Amino acid sequence: MQLVSQGGPAPRHLFVIFGATGDLSYRKLIPALYHADQDPKAHEGHAILGVARAALTDEQFRIAAAEALTQSGVHKADAERWANKTLFFQSLGESGPKEYQALRTRIETLEREHKLPGHRAFNLALPLPAFAPTVERLAEVGLNKSPGWTRLIIEKPFGQDLSSAKALNDLIHKYYAEDHVYRLDHYLGKDTVQNILVFRFANSMFEPIWNRDKIEKIEITVAEQLGVESRGAFYENAGALRDIVQNHMMQLVALVAMEPPALIEADSVGNEKVKVLKSILPLDKEHVVFGQYGKGMMGNEVVPGYLGEKGVAPNSNTETFVAAKLSINNWRWQGVPFYLRTGKRLAKKATRIVVTFRRPPVAMFDTYGSCVFTQNRLELLLQPDEGFNMTVDVKQPGSGLHLQTQRMRFRYAEAFGKLPEAYQTLLLDVVRGDRTLFVRSDEIETSWELFDPVLQNRPELKQYASGSWGPQEAEDLLVSRGHQWTEI
Repeated sequence: MQLVSQGGPAPRHLFVIFGATGDLSYRKLIPALYHADQDPKAHEGHAILGVARAALTDEQFRIAAAEALTQSGVHKADAERWANKTLFFQSLGESGPKEYQALRTRIETLEREHKLPGHRAFNLALPLPAFAPTVERLAEVGLNKSPGWTRLIIEKPFGQDLSSAKALNDLIHKYYAEDHVYRLDHYLGKDTVQNILVFRFANSMFEPIWNRDKIEKIEITVAEQLGVESRGAFYENAGALRDIVQNHMMQLVALVAMEPPALIEADSVGNEKVKVLKSILPLDKEHVVFGQYGKGMMGNEVVPGYLGEKGVAPNSNTETFVAAKLSINNWRWQGVPFYLRTGKRLAKKATRIVVTFRRPPVAMFDTYGSCVFTQNRLELLLQPDEGFNMTVDVKQPGSGLHLQTQRMRFRYAEAFGKLPEAYQTLLLDVVRGDRTLFVRSDEIETSWELFDPVLQNRPELKQYASGSWGPQEAEDLLVSRGHQWTEI
């Protein structure tokens, strides 16, 4: 069992990035590791080894990494100083046994030179098809074991469907124990997502009303204004359900709906999340809407539809929008619909959870005729403008009894300043040995059990205009049940 870290320093270690010359590495991983190093209490020291097929020297990799850091806002001299001190590179060339044996030799050499005790973290910042062969090659040369600890970091997606997810988990478990595997979903590294647990379980005013008796519906929206941009070829093999719903959104559902864990630690939290996922009823086809964006207006600009994007097949049936109604069949949530929606080229960029509470049982103020009151809502704003809103009705000043809805608000930026990047939090947790914010194999497989039938029997694709909130059928999904999406 891995206990939650208390922020103490991690031991000296070697951090190895596979796919070190890729976009994820330069844009997210290297900046996260740089900023983590600015905290002297983060760890006791490390070296970072970039690994890729490219034939780069240490110096060339350092120059490229420093440039990426500079573009992210780090002062050039600071970026170069850190890169020269911390970064190294090993080419894998054709990625055969000879190259992996050379990698092992380089790792052992760096550990001797930097007096590292053999603690190793391997981050696979690679496309999904490269996961399995990389894991196998590491094991073939004995790099699944070490004098200290060995931790394997797997980036999403965790499979393309249930069978591929199970096959990947089985392969990983052949060489690594589950508590050595860190499946990274960057949403879980966001402070606003972690705050869901704090909000629910550290504030006694919410837990007594967090159930079917007091809550009418819950909405989760992950909306993007951007289209697929240069990722059309990738998106053709993914789609919105695989890219967002099956992983990010189901993690949010689990955190909102889970029972209080015995402890805030990896196994206790993971057990409660799995219970939620196993309680979700199979999805009826009429409760799922697939959409694909067409051309439209984003601000003052006319943008193309999905079929006009580079790398997209002219007759593509890939969904860029998903809306769904989930039903959780347990004591707490029986009868409370969870409405999910995500899409590209929507009207606004926003990730938020809206909890709508039931109306008072007796509408006593209706006797005054002009008294109109709304339902109380709690809005958890995960990005952007991170924080929360709470709406309540108050009496307007003056004679008569007139109600007005007012919003109470909290914003992280106003209270704490800039929040750390999710990757910074998660990578530090890896080297500290804290798996609380990572995804277990049974979570992955249980989620895929829910969505595999949807992919096998896909709903009819509906078109929507760029700059809208998706197809009309997503609105009808709620209207038919007497609800509507909360305005964002």
